[in-house]
Amino acid sequence: MTLVLAATPLGDSRDASPRLAQVLGEADVVAAEDTRRLRALATTLGVTLRGRIVSFYEDVESARLPTLLEALRAGQTVVLVTDAGMPSVSDPGYRLVAACVAEDVRVTCVPGPSAVTTALAVSGLPPDRFCFDGFAPRKPGERARWLRELAEQTRTVVFFESPHRLATTLSEAAEVLGAQRRAAVCRELTKPYEEVRRGGLGELAEWARQGVRGEITVVLEGAKPRSADLAELVAEVQARVAAGERLKSASAEVAQAAGVSRKQLYDAVLRERDAE
Repeated sequence: MTLVLAATPLGDSRDASPRLAQVLGEADVVAAEDTRRLRALATTLGVTLRGRIVSFYEDVESARLPTLLEALRAGQTVVLVTDAGMPSVSDPGYRLVAACVAEDVRVTCVPGPSAVTTALAVSGLPPDRFCFDGFAPRKPGERARWLRELAEQTRTVVFFESPHRLATTLSEAAEVLGAQRRAAVCRELTKPYEEVRRGGLGELAEWARQGVRGEITVVLEGAKPRSADLAELVAEVQARVAAGERLKSASAEVAQAAGVSRKQLYDAVLRERDAE
């Protein structure tokens, strides 16, 4: 009774692990985002799929849950694969994992390729603190709000974008975040036509207007920590606490946004309280 999340190659089948081949061959059920791609991968790996194959893409994900949970309750091993990379990371899988956790079904993983960490590693941007935002919002209003939020985000940001919206998103990002804000556009990672373009948002937007194809992952430099007087930060924390926030959480969030020590700010607020 185990759900196995199995990462598949982004493009180069040689990135498949021996364990991936093993679990695919031993699975009682293989749930695949695209059953044709699954069979092609199995052929490339020399694996015979002995288990039942079930399609599991976004539009049918909810409808397939009862069937897969029934198989798991019966003691079977279900392996979940998507077209490329790690299941549930901007791909089908989260709902099934959540359902398994709710029923105390064992969930494990065959780790492997991920476009998120691959792009981060080759971007040339700071990898020590980063966040992943899935796909950039499609609607202009939502995308504008999202970009305004990124204006204060000091962590490196990784997100996906479709090739036909890339130029628009980069152009709008350049307007909101500044044309010089560094980024990397990673295209067709691990595939024969892999390309990584690095530069300012304005430069990258101009390049993207010429037309881009393939799977796109964008890595965006974090905002430079804003410099602020400690007294101003203390006042900001005090205002948030007065509005109902907890002192520790308010201090942590304000310190992170300002790029100062959380402990230093917290202690300064306490000193200000004692002096009152």
